[in-house]
Amino acid sequence: MSTQDTNQSIAQADLDYVFHSWSVQNQLKPLAFKTGKGCTLWDFEGKAYLDFSSQLINTNVGHQHPKVIAGIIEQVQELATIAPAHANKARGLAAQKILEVAPAGFKKIFFTNAGADAVENAIRMARNYTGRRKVLSAYRSYHGNTGTAIAATGDPRRFSNEYAHDHVHYFGPYLYRSEFWAESEEQECERALQHLRRIIECENPKEIACILIESLPGTVGILVPPKGYMQGVRKICDEFGIVMIMDEVMVGFGRTGKWFALENFDVTPDLITFAKGVNSGYVPAGGVLISEAINTYFDDKPFPGGLTYSGHPLAMGSIVATIDAMKEEGMVENAAKIGAEILAPALQKFAEKYQVVGEVRGLGLFWAIELVSDRQKKTKFTAQEMNKVKQLCLDKGLLPFLAENRIHVAPPLIISQEEMERGLAILDEVLAGL
Repeated sequence: MSTQDTNQSIAQADLDYVFHSWSVQNQLKPLAFKTGKGCTLWDFEGKAYLDFSSQLINTNVGHQHPKVIAGIIEQVQELATIAPAHANKARGLAAQKILEVAPAGFKKIFFTNAGADAVENAIRMARNYTGRRKVLSAYRSYHGNTGTAIAATGDPRRFSNEYAHDHVHYFGPYLYRSEFWAESEEQECERALQHLRRIIECENPKEIACILIESLPGTVGILVPPKGYMQGVRKICDEFGIVMIMDEVMVGFGRTGKWFALENFDVTPDLITFAKGVNSGYVPAGGVLISEAINTYFDDKPFPGGLTYSGHPLAMGSIVATIDAMKEEGMVENAAKIGAEILAPALQKFAEKYQVVGEVRGLGLFWAIELVSDRQKKTKFTAQEMNKVKQLCLDKGLLPFLAENRIHVAPPLIISQEEMERGLAILDEVLAGL
């Protein structure tokens, strides 16, 4: 690396040679980062940023965690790569460690390269297991950018990508902007479940393979489901013989103060997809947790799917090291404590203090601040207004995660009380300046 590297030179090289996702290429202004440690990132000119985004909600153990780095180095020195058909120590150990922290009732893990192909393969399993084709998923959802996953996605990014067939969408609960004219959590739950039931009835239950549902919808707004909703979905799935797939890609492995977000809702699905937090994104990895019944189905039938890098040794080594570090350092417990005792109360005060805050909601270290220009009408902040929010945060040394009209507060699970309070103080200043 040249001693002449600057933020501008690194960013320009990126713009010259890299094609970016979800972007108009000539409007990009990427930030350039040189290194990080814990909850902090530094650019090439020495400016520090407190990471309140965990990047794409994946660096749960923080940046450059020494135990995870050491685990990757140890693995690459022993076995850098191997075909998925061959057994390797790291893969079996990684699967075992994931199953140890997962809910009871899961038998095996199919490893993928990321969350999107985890969703793809979970749907494939459900279709083969049931002999049905249709997939139900929420309009307010994001499940990935591969063919079936993007068709299952509800948000507008699917519009120019709808090449897969047999996908049906429904509205999930979101009391703040209720589709059901609900005035209470109980009404929202009851009416959302009735809406789902009617969709199923109208689409023919005998043709529906699965319901794909985010345990806690993240990218679309951190929409905490009302009490009883997830159990209601589970009952509907059981009634009609539909496979329930819970997408834990963004919220699994400690993000909500529990190993899996679904534990907050006392429900167990048939399949769980995961990625991101399982190894904090240090090496691309994802997978599907498979229930006993579905696993048994494939005992004497071939599974029609595979990936060259399924269970890649470096990814597996990073998973083992990540889960070990999370246990040893009490990261899940820290997320629960900091979230409940510091983050949640502070955001509630913001909602009381600032007219631009329409609502705050979340669990653990995963919260949304919904910004509105008119509280009564719930008018969303415009893109221009959100750009101002972003720049104010960056100027003050805070790296935010912004989506539509929201600030998503999702720092690494290792965040200290001092760091959390410092970040919240910056957000307080930003909101005061709007």
